[in-house]
Amino acid sequence: MPGDTSCASGHAIGGAAIGGPALGDPAPGGPAPRPYLHVSGFDPRAAGGRQAIKVELRGMPADAAPLATMQLRSALIAPAGNRHAFARTLRGDWRAQYIEFSSRGKEHGQYRIEVELSCQLGCQPAGCAATRWACTMVILVPRADATLTEIHQTFLSTHKNVHVLADDASIARLNLPAGGGGLDIDVTARNASIAHLDLGAGDGKVDLGFATIAWDEDLIEIDAPAPAALHPFPGDRACLVNAAPEAGAQRQVRLFALGECVLGRWEQDDPEADVLLAHFGASGEDRSGLTRRLSGRHAIIRRGRRGFEIEDVSRYGVLLDGVWPGKHAPAPLRLGMRIALSASITGIVVLAVTALLPHGIVLHRIDQGECAECFYLMEPERHPGFPMQATRREPRAAAMPLLFHQHGGFWHLDPVTGVETALGPAEPLERLSQFARHTRFASNPYPECRIIRSACGQLQNALPQDMHTA
Repeated sequence: MPGDTSCASGHAIGGAAIGGPALGDPAPGGPAPRPYLHVSGFDPRAAGGRQAIKVELRGMPADAAPLATMQLRSALIAPAGNRHAFARTLRGDWRAQYIEFSSRGKEHGQYRIEVELSCQLGCQPAGCAATRWACTMVILVPRADATLTEIHQTFLSTHKNVHVLADDASIARLNLPAGGGGLDIDVTARNASIAHLDLGAGDGKVDLGFATIAWDEDLIEIDAPAPAALHPFPGDRACLVNAAPEAGAQRQVRLFALGECVLGRWEQDDPEADVLLAHFGASGEDRSGLTRRLSGRHAIIRRGRRGFEIEDVSRYGVLLDGVWPGKHAPAPLRLGMRIALSASITGIVVLAVTALLPHGIVLHRIDQGECAECFYLMEPERHPGFPMQATRREPRAAAMPLLFHQHGGFWHLDPVTGVETALGPAEPLERLSQFARHTRFASNPYPECRIIRSACGQLQNALPQDMHTA
């Protein structure tokens, strides 16, 4: 029952009772919690190979949101594994994360892992930036001929709060000399480590070696940016609709602000992709026929270490300037690059990279659907900076307005005056140069269609205006 510390038979409850204080919360009247990371399973002898360390989040405030994000930066960690999320369990503790890294080809020495943790606290008002904490972990890459004692001496000289023991269902090994007398030794195994004690090494000093090491890293709270007002029309997907396509301008400019943007086959019911693509033939859009030769999840565009990248995840392939990069092999996007979906049948959908911006990319169709739609993919919560020169590199992209996503919604930036305007259905779009003469803003990337996403329990109502009225 809520608040109980033992069951009806008098047995103590290991975790928190339902409705009681969460596991790890301070006792009433006790000191404030001290957030820190508990790192275990580090094996400094595994130089030149891959390994994983277990990271546990402890001491977080009781009013913290049930999700905390952790961003890592290190020469040991690939960009694909630099973002992790801690989820709070029903017991009140946080689910541990495993960080994989590799020291292959690295010179021996100490390498930093910069950690930044962000989480929303219950005391923060709506619209306020999440509270952030930071710390720096040091990972030792020893010499190939270094002894275990030398490794421990180097590691312990630079760390504090080090727990040298074995933990959690691991191996504790004890070697005794043959014919030895009785010994009373207690060897404990915890925290995914291995304790090795060799008593048969002969006379003199007994060598006690531990294969893995665990330690605590204090999280230091850093100043969060000033609270910013939420966008009046929040969203990560939208569309700019040109009401006069006969003027020769793009009819639909579809906006996406996602960490990973999935390109795939057009589906009305439960689409798997974010950017829904269909083949355009001589008679217009055809959502069957050749469109069925596109995969539901055909390609993924994301920002990688070398800039924006595209990865083929389909059955039918992707051609980049006529060359297939290989499946699950991210390739960097270049200005002017032609992206053909698919590789087995050419001409189904052909896109061109017409702008590479600091915060996003612009993709135009260069097939028979070029007057129907284009795509503006941008990083969420990323300002492009000022002034912007990249938009002047390509004539077609120069006619596009400079847009970005921040504070939960889409904005327009005038590169001449620096004026930023929030985009929404009720906002005038006269500042978007000649493109805005007959333009309206829609909070759905496909306002001309009806897309049903039953997985999230929402119906994205995108009927044409005359059908909606009827």
